Amino acid sequence: MKASLSYRIASVLLLLFAAGHTFGFRQNNPEWGAETVLGLMRSIHFDAQGFTRTYWDFFSAFGLFFSVFLLFAAVLAWQLGGLRAEIFARVRSIAWALAICFAAVTAVSLKYAFTTPIVFSTLITVCLTAAAWLPAKTS
Repeated sequence: MKASLSYRIASVLLLLFAAGHTFGFRQNNPEWGAETVLGLMRSIHFDAQGFTRTYWDFFSAFGLFFSVFLLFAAVLAWQLGGLRAEIFARVRSIAWALAICFAAVTAVSLKYAFTTPIVFSTLITVCLTAAAWLPAKTS
């Protein structure tokens, strides 16, 4: 397998992860019994450096920050997959930084999340690590 294919696969997985996260992270299952907590997060307002916010606002913002990061990572992975070998050799540290970043996302997912983010982050980490390790395309 060539690095470019591994990056393309990672990019598609990242897009799917971003879509799933964006549309799912604010969902609530009544079986969780969290409606009271969520209601409090939405209803208690406070001043945060001149802005009236709630903890729900913060929760939503940080969730959307992660979605934006996933989209950026998808674009970056796609771009890395299109680099010629001589250019890729110059930016290999970026490739490894991205792979290590997703290894950390996988560790956080294992500690705090559930099956879907664990599977996505693990697959993305495998693809990005393989791509950083493999030689770049030569044409």
